[in-house]
Parts: sequence; C-alpha cells; structure tokens
Amino acid sequence: MSYFIFFLLSLMAIGGVLGMIISKNQAHNALFLVFSFASLGGLYALLDAPFIAVIQIIIYAGAIIVLFLFVIMIINLKKGIPPERKRWIPYLAIFLGVIFFVQIAYPLVSSLFFFKQPSGRVESSPSNLGFILFSKYLYPFEITSLLIITALIGAIILLKRRGSK
Repeated sequence: MSYFIFFLLSLMAIGGVLGMIISKNQAHNALFLVFSFASLGGLYALLDAPFIAVIQIIIYAGAIIVLFLFVIMIINLKKGIPPERKRWIPYLAIFLGVIFFVQIAYPLVSSLFFFKQPSGRVESSPSNLGFILFSKYLYPFEITSLLIITALIGAIILLKRRGSK
C-alpha cells in the first residue's frame, strides 16, 4: 500500500510541476505549485519525517505562495517585462547558473574527498532542531525573518503606490 501511495504522490508532484510549466495563467501556476508542495509534504511523511512534512506544507504551500501571489498582484502581466530590463537577463542567468553549479558541486566534491564517519547517531527531533536553530543558527534565522518582513513591507508599499494612481 505504501508503494501505491508513494507512486501516487510522485505522479501528483510531477503533474503539478508539469501543469505549472504548461499553464499560461500565473494564478493557476501558483495553485499548481501549492499542489506540488503539498504532494512533496506527503512524500516526506512517507519517509517518516513528519516535522519536515508539516514544515513543507506550512512554509512553502502557505507563506511562500502568499508572497508569490503578492508579486502576481503587483506586476502588470499584460505589459510583461520592459525591453530595457531584458538586456541583462542572460548575464544574470549565467551568473546564477554558476552560483547554482558551485552550490551543487561543493558538497559533492567535499563528500568525496573529505568524508568523515559520523561519531554517533544524532537524534533528530523538533526539540533538538529548535535548540540548534535558536542557539547555533540564531543570527541567520533572524536575518531571514528580517528579509521576509522587508519583502512584505516593500510589496505593501508598492501595492499602495499602484492603488493611489
């Protein structure tokens, strides 16, 4: 039965991504993305990672999609991207591609050459995750929250300017 659920959730995730790629309507794209994120949450639940499954659904299918819908509401989709902004997009794509390649290659290379055997089994529980998040990674956590709040305030300000014209 778990194999059936796994393949069903996998097909749902792939179908959601394909629907997002094929669809021309941005609001439908956001809904397809929510559908894909929810199926991935189900896949995490099948892997006995209930905390990650819930976080996947709450954070991605909830908060990120709300910000994505704010962007959809702000941008005038009929006009598209102005031609003067389209000139630097290939350079930005190459730059981001190089960064993405380095992010993928570095862990692979470091795991091949600097592999260390784990000294003991670390219990992964929400309390341990919370302790690490609020002790060792407190500053990155706070910076991320400030960036999200800044993006939300910027979206509201842009929306108010657009509404007042």
